[in-house]
Amino acid sequence: MTATQHTKTSARRRIAAPTLAMLPRIGDSLSFLYADVVRIVQDDTGICAETTSAEGEVTRVYLPTSALSCLLLGPGTSITQPALATFARHGTSVVCTGSGGVRCYSATTPDSLTTRWLEHQVHQWSDSERRLAVARQMYLMRFKVQVPATSTLQQLRGMEGQRMKALYKLLAQQHRIGRFRRAYDPAAWDDQDPVNTALSSANTCLYGIVHAALVALGCSPALGFVHQGAQHAFVYDIADLYKADLTVPLAFSLHDSPQPEGEARRRFREGLRLFKLLPRIVADVQTLLAPDEAEPLPDGHSVDMVSLWDPVAGAVPAGVNYAAEAEPE
Repeated sequence: MTATQHTKTSARRRIAAPTLAMLPRIGDSLSFLYADVVRIVQDDTGICAETTSAEGEVTRVYLPTSALSCLLLGPGTSITQPALATFARHGTSVVCTGSGGVRCYSATTPDSLTTRWLEHQVHQWSDSERRLAVARQMYLMRFKVQVPATSTLQQLRGMEGQRMKALYKLLAQQHRIGRFRRAYDPAAWDDQDPVNTALSSANTCLYGIVHAALVALGCSPALGFVHQGAQHAFVYDIADLYKADLTVPLAFSLHDSPQPEGEARRRFREGLRLFKLLPRIVADVQTLLAPDEAEPLPDGHSVDMVSLWDPVAGAVPAGVNYAAEAEPE
């Protein structure tokens, strides 16, 4: 094999997998694509991801734009304005993330993105009883323990604290590290013990993936059911569903690591099956926001006809002249 052929093969391998991986359909017509170390451009054929070798040879992979709901742009990527405009026309959200999609820095959402799940979220959030019911359901999803329908949010916080304290104690005993207390102080980051540092670092990675899923669904990251007062309140709510399985055990396994912050990010990224967590996030969010729908309707990212709101009839067709209804009988 010549040097040129070797360069071609290496370039194709870099852009194919795992740096550019088409993730499978995750439900409700949502599909995610993560890309890094590539340039996303629009040409006469379509949108492609391209790399350039040291010899100046360009390798291109064309993206299935119409089939994408969310494009995750990792480190080393650049994208042109025509490409962004095409993604917008096809209803694709574009999210700027960290490596492996474990951070979420910013996102663009197309005008054609359905508001269905945002409306469900606002409906549940705007009423105190419904909001509390969602909080109870979150507790059930986290700990697989049914709570009384009369439980207050204060009682839920107490039960959650007891269970997490028990989990910390169990993991501390397994790793023989003595007594552990969860503490997070951004102002004293370097003074934390390795477990707390690793846990904070891994949780930040988890928040990025949850944020990307919520953006793709069209939900508001700011309208939380347990957390409030921050733009990421709902992100924190959903991320809490997975910490006991993902980030807490990882953090305790790094109790003797000399660099727990960086090691937690790398281990989380390497061990995380993004294509398994994303569908779980989407399914859990839909279950929380629309519990009465046994089978969610196809979501899609194009709206053929906007509906009108009616407090009695619900959604009624738009594009209709209702003048006759206003005429006196």
